[in-house]
Amino acid sequence: MSLLTIVYALSFYFAVAVLGLGLAFKIRQFWVTPAPLKIPIMPAPLTGTGVAFRLGREVVFFESLFKSNKWIWVLAVLFHAGLLLVVMRHLRYFTEPVWFWVVLVQPFGVYAGFAMVAGLLGLWARRFLVDRIRYISSPSDHLMLALLVLIGASGLSLRYLARTDIIQVKAFFLGLLHFDWQPLPSEPSLLLHLGLVALLMIIFPFSKLLHVPGVFFSPSRNQIDNAREKRHLAPWAAHLDSGRDNAPAE
Repeated sequence: MSLLTIVYALSFYFAVAVLGLGLAFKIRQFWVTPAPLKIPIMPAPLTGTGVAFRLGREVVFFESLFKSNKWIWVLAVLFHAGLLLVVMRHLRYFTEPVWFWVVLVQPFGVYAGFAMVAGLLGLWARRFLVDRIRYISSPSDHLMLALLVLIGASGLSLRYLARTDIIQVKAFFLGLLHFDWQPLPSEPSLLLHLGLVALLMIIFPFSKLLHVPGVFFSPSRNQIDNAREKRHLAPWAAHLDSGRDNAPAE
């Protein structure tokens, strides 16, 4: 077994561990962070079912972005929808036999790669061309976009410029799943692509990309508009409030 295979195998095990533990830690942190105020963005739903539908529309259709800026919404849909199809297409490298719906999505996943990169380039251009966005953009914003663009571009190059042995690539990843390591092809474009993906997995839990699970914990989105019907009291303040109610009158 080559040193290259060992390095990449260990890198992906490490990346998966960091991604899983990091996400679990951050989600727990979101979960226990108190929301002392009722601050749902209006018009807000009046029931829990309404909140669920609102979050669903936000996650699937980017409702608030659509209302605020149509062209940024188009770019965001291009990127996120393209990324979803690309990830679904890549499931063929981790399943044997390949699920039927993964087979069906294969041709669409190729074109989705171009849509994903186009959306990213548009969102990146926005950070240079729009004055107020350029002012608040930090180096990390540009680096994250550059990383995502490079992942998409290197993946497309494997399809159209520097082809690799995809059968051996699949054997490598199936081997990782079953702890039976198989040789990894040594094409530079493949190594670059896989290295960037592993890097993204490692930094994802600690970057701004964590808005993916964070939207579910946003008080402005997940709260019911019942401030007049029911007093909102954060769990951490419940014992303070009960102590004040039980205090003797002066």
